[in-house]
Amino acid sequence: MDDAFCNKPGNQLRDRAPQGKMEYVFELDVSGKVEDVVETLLQLHRASCLDKLGDQTAMITAILQSRLARTSFDKNRFQSVSEKLHMECKAEMVTPLVTNPGHVCITDTNLYFQPLNGYPKPVVQITLQDVRRIYKRRHGLMPLGLEVFCTEDDLCSDIYLKFYEPQDRDDLYFYIATYLEHHVAERTAESYTLQWQRGHLSNYQYLLHLNNLADRSCNDLSQYPVFPWIISDYCSAELDLSNPGTFRDLSRPVGALNKERLERLLARYQEMPEPKFMYGSHYSSPGYVLFYLVRIAPEYMLCLQNGRFDNADRMFNSIGETWKNCLDGATDFKELIPEFYGDDVSFLVNNLKLDLGKRQGGQMVDDVELPPWARSPEDFLQKSKDALESNYVSEHLHEWIDLIFGYKQKGSDAVGAHNVFHPLTYEGGVDLNSIEDPDEKVAMLTQILEFGQTPKQLFVTPHPRRITPKFKNFSQTYSHNAPMADSPVSPGEESFEDLTEESKTLAWNNIAKLQLHDQYKIHKEAVTGIAVSCNGSSVFTTSQDSTLKMFSKESKMLQRSISFSNMALSSCLLLPGDATVISSSWDNNIYFYSIAFARRQDTLMGHDDAVSKICWHDNRLYSASWDSTVKVWSGVPAEMTCTRRQRFDMLAELEHDVSVDTISLNAASTLLVSGTKEGTVNIWDLTTATMLHQIPCHSGTVCDAAFSPDSRHVLSTGEDGCLNVIDVQTGMLISSMTSDEPQRCFIWDGNSVLSGSQSGELLVWDLLGGKISERIQGHTGAVTCIWMNEQCSSIITGGEDRQIMFWKLQY
Repeated sequence: MDDAFCNKPGNQLRDRAPQGKMEYVFELDVSGKVEDVVETLLQLHRASCLDKLGDQTAMITAILQSRLARTSFDKNRFQSVSEKLHMECKAEMVTPLVTNPGHVCITDTNLYFQPLNGYPKPVVQITLQDVRRIYKRRHGLMPLGLEVFCTEDDLCSDIYLKFYEPQDRDDLYFYIATYLEHHVAERTAESYTLQWQRGHLSNYQYLLHLNNLADRSCNDLSQYPVFPWIISDYCSAELDLSNPGTFRDLSRPVGALNKERLERLLARYQEMPEPKFMYGSHYSSPGYVLFYLVRIAPEYMLCLQNGRFDNADRMFNSIGETWKNCLDGATDFKELIPEFYGDDVSFLVNNLKLDLGKRQGGQMVDDVELPPWARSPEDFLQKSKDALESNYVSEHLHEWIDLIFGYKQKGSDAVGAHNVFHPLTYEGGVDLNSIEDPDEKVAMLTQILEFGQTPKQLFVTPHPRRITPKFKNFSQTYSHNAPMADSPVSPGEESFEDLTEESKTLAWNNIAKLQLHDQYKIHKEAVTGIAVSCNGSSVFTTSQDSTLKMFSKESKMLQRSISFSNMALSSCLLLPGDATVISSSWDNNIYFYSIAFARRQDTLMGHDDAVSKICWHDNRLYSASWDSTVKVWSGVPAEMTCTRRQRFDMLAELEHDVSVDTISLNAASTLLVSGTKEGTVNIWDLTTATMLHQIPCHSGTVCDAAFSPDSRHVLSTGEDGCLNVIDVQTGMLISSMTSDEPQRCFIWDGNSVLSGSQSGELLVWDLLGGKISERIQGHTGAVTCIWMNEQCSSIITGGEDRQIMFWKLQY
């Protein structure tokens, strides 16, 4: 029957008549003329009498389109007479197993959907100001879906629409996305990855976002959100979350968890003709979803299985039995659904008192049997949630993400991970438009929708692991009579380092409250580098005017001006002890200046082109050059030599394809990041002098790059105006934000960034929120360099306006 008529709540089994006959009661809520309803029913009946399924589908579609063409959105349903219509088109509202045809209308303030049959209400209305997220969806393997959320973390959307033309979907999406401030309409998987890695999203929230981005929706049972089995112990009286043996191996798909079963499947796989697949069923399908949800959505199960429940022994009777069957069953490889980690226990309890049949042992199917360690359904869900958020899962969840949403989903990596499913379950596995026979096309679509679909691939490189908390311990041991409590934190345990970290955190929380304290024009051209003595009294700067300046912060006077050559100096640094300043120059040299003796101490002629940046750590000098190299030198400070001259030996040469414009070291000086003229960021392992990752992530020169304090991430800025965050372990680009101008330099704490822009502004970026949170007026030309002291309390900037500016944080 037409979807417009078969999704009424009254259209379901109401009573059981004598002698085994079934009695059905239908209720028709007729919003239009009775004659029109009867005429449509007769047309649908004629369609149902056609021999071929394809002909039936074609006639029903024609009837529906005819009705839609004869109607339009009722403008009297607008919330306000002042609303301006932007667009109107035909669409369907998607709910599980049913799509409801009608008209979509969007104005300058609201999104409306008016169903043909007036169900679930005459008009569904969503205020655009309330929209927080929108997603483009595949529906029936076609790019026709659009889902709208008015909350950030909710599992279910406010409306899911399926359009008849991709252009209508795209036009509506663009209008809403343009309306929404800060482009909160659609975020990338990588931006959520950064939030998750740094603990601002729970494992549950992160999986929910990945499912949304991969086209999984609670309104589409063929693409329902998929969550992993986490716990493998359903027999013990206590649940020990500190024991790794309690958990399922997240690096393997369900089908590969049992070694003996996997060997049988692999033997069959080897003998199978192309296209090969290891598993004959999927880990998520409408049947599996309803297997779990039958107690709260019996009507969907009845609809899917022609008015019958499944055999009583095959129902969702026991969590332990279900897990065992997923381990041992020849064709059972299903994962879980989000409800196992939520708050609603209804799917575990037969509150509706449904007659779900009698098992072979004689017992009636009722509530789901829980593991011994669960006192109640509520207790089971709480412990499941705690398991999902445990340290063990946080350390291994990326392995499961690689299988379901990542690089092990397809290709040779999927084969190596024993993660190969039927070709029809993958996006692009079949081109429905190329199938001309209507019956074959309907049959193929039905098979695809009911067999299960693999999520859209979100990552093509290994997924980074989560940064687990350093001090908190979430691992707990539970028994059926043990109270649930977090591990207490003893007072007075904070170390001096903890307090220092607290002060830094406080400073970065107030970074947007920077106030200009002093400014001085001490150069004739752009400032290129800043170095400050340990006590903060002396400030050394380099400039394109070829001079090194020494400025007294106390007397506010220029104390020295040194010129090494007639070419620009590109950067400077102070050696430990504040006795020597090193400057790099465009004349290919590196100069050493003795502060005590007020003279040039030495010159290192280290490169064949301009030296762009230098770094120093633990008696080693690192120099980057436009000659396409970064060189590592062992250096002995002059005060430790008899000749009062530096002695340097080259230890390594890191070769690049093009000129290197910036370098930076991590805190331990075991890693180096370099940025090139052509926009490539390179991460090097200094212990072996080998390149770990090469990431082409900018469309122009990389202006600046630096590691986060914990060395987990690299941030880079470029001439293209992008700020890119890269995961050091995997080399994956996990966040990219854009500005309308180049960001020439920056400092950051891993979460927030203070950058200097081409226009002279200082911008404060919230990386986790994906936005610019503050703009601070600074220089009259580009900000070219920025320095912050170790305590994060003092900041100095240099610019093309030849000035240095001193900034203070206001608490």
